[in-house]
Amino acid sequence: MSTVIALPARARAHLNATDLHLSRGGQPVLTGVDLTVSPGDRLGVVGENGRGKTTLLQVLAGTLAPDSGSVHRAGTLGVADQEMPIGGDRTVGELIDLELAQVRAVLRAFESATLALVEERPGAEQAYADALAAAESISAWDADRRVDISLAALGAVDDRTRPLAELSVGQRYRIRLACLLGAGHDLLLLDEPTNHLDAGGLDHLTARLREHQGGVVLVSHDRALLADIVTAVLDLDPTSDGRPRTYGGGYAGYREGHRAERERWESEYRDQQSERQRLAQDLSAAQNRLSTGWRPEKGTGKHTRATRAPALVRAVHRRQEELQAHVVDVPKPPSRFQMPRLDAPQGATLLRADEVMVHGRIPSPRSVLLRAGDRLVVTGPNGCGKSSLLAVLAGTLAPDTGTVQRKRGARVGVLAQESPPPSRRRAFEVYDAAMGRLVSSGELDEAERLGLTQLGLLPSGAAHRPVSELSVGQQRRLDLAVLLGARPHLLLLDEPTNHLSMALVEELTQALAATGAAVVLATHDRQLLRDTATWPRLHL
Repeated sequence: MSTVIALPARARAHLNATDLHLSRGGQPVLTGVDLTVSPGDRLGVVGENGRGKTTLLQVLAGTLAPDSGSVHRAGTLGVADQEMPIGGDRTVGELIDLELAQVRAVLRAFESATLALVEERPGAEQAYADALAAAESISAWDADRRVDISLAALGAVDDRTRPLAELSVGQRYRIRLACLLGAGHDLLLLDEPTNHLDAGGLDHLTARLREHQGGVVLVSHDRALLADIVTAVLDLDPTSDGRPRTYGGGYAGYREGHRAERERWESEYRDQQSERQRLAQDLSAAQNRLSTGWRPEKGTGKHTRATRAPALVRAVHRRQEELQAHVVDVPKPPSRFQMPRLDAPQGATLLRADEVMVHGRIPSPRSVLLRAGDRLVVTGPNGCGKSSLLAVLAGTLAPDTGTVQRKRGARVGVLAQESPPPSRRRAFEVYDAAMGRLVSSGELDEAERLGLTQLGLLPSGAAHRPVSELSVGQQRRLDLAVLLGARPHLLLLDEPTNHLSMALVEELTQALAATGAAVVLATHDRQLLRDTATWPRLHL
């Protein structure tokens, strides 16, 4: 049950959740979540894709009721979901008005209270004082200016007459984020706010969140943002006892605590499995002795045979009881990502682009030469043409000038920024169909074909669910599985860290550094840029 307490004073902003449980489709999503956020707290929420991070934000926002547990909020609330519908013929200005509706209501209430004071209505003085306090608590008169500052800093469209349908997903998201940063809410619930932001936008978001005086709950896989702002981390990943963990000490405290937790879990699981194996071997040995070893040599008396057999039977029963009594109560730790072997002909030129341009998208001529094992990072602000350049290299966008040559038979794999519209087909069916087409066309040898779960990207349960029922992050993992399952010689990755968990990003980064394929990254991810600092750069 959720209770909303309307208290505008930011100093009294408060969010508390107690023992939240929620299941979907018979599967537990949230299990015993507890959290408290007070003014000045910035709580990071992390976990593998599909662990319920977005669901938790919906419960905290009051848009989804938990099966059990309670949520209590004090203060005004601003929410940024990962996905944002266009909303018919709505314009940029209408979206801004919608996001600032609470500010507009506070200002209207102040104007009414002012008029009542001028007209000397009964109780007008107290009503005016209350309305003034509410407006001052969120700096309501300054909200539009703050939004304009954030629109500029985030590189968002500020033409209020522009229809939202004409804008990209990233543009619409940046407008909404600018409104949330400018509205002066007491509590902010943000789901992957760094998606679609360039370096300047990331710096602005980081600064605004650090100076926010209310409370923040931040779902993010952006390691740099978490390191810069969070004061504590709630980890929804599976644990040995099935309950989530909260780590103090910011992101550094979480990393240290999570690593120690995982090592303890794996050690306890190995110990219990080893003990069970030992008991099973003891039972097997006792059974062997019962079937063969109890028979004494010829000439031995009947009395010896009669007394040895019961003792061996008792030993077998004892071993059986010990094995049955041994309970493996530590679940198996989650599997890790397994990068398939990607090779390309050594020394071969896989792709060469000379002086390519696309009017309005790649305004300056660009050249790229890629051989087997080459690495390249494409950087630059939003709108500079990074995605367009990758599309030209992939062959899905023809350049207006310049040429692109690809080695005959070279397999080029592309990971787009966003997943395609989800279908009702199950994840493994989508994957198998993609691999089947490659095998049928001769592009992929049957011997190279891997099963979906072999990659460690989706567990069996998720692999057998319709894609439309998967989380955004799980859909992204499916995209990555289809890409890697095709065994490309050249990988073109557009913002590859979008929606992926931190653990997977770290494993993927290490794998990309070691693969024999050529790799091109287009990214704003600050930590990924640090991790690939030795790779050649192409700045657009």
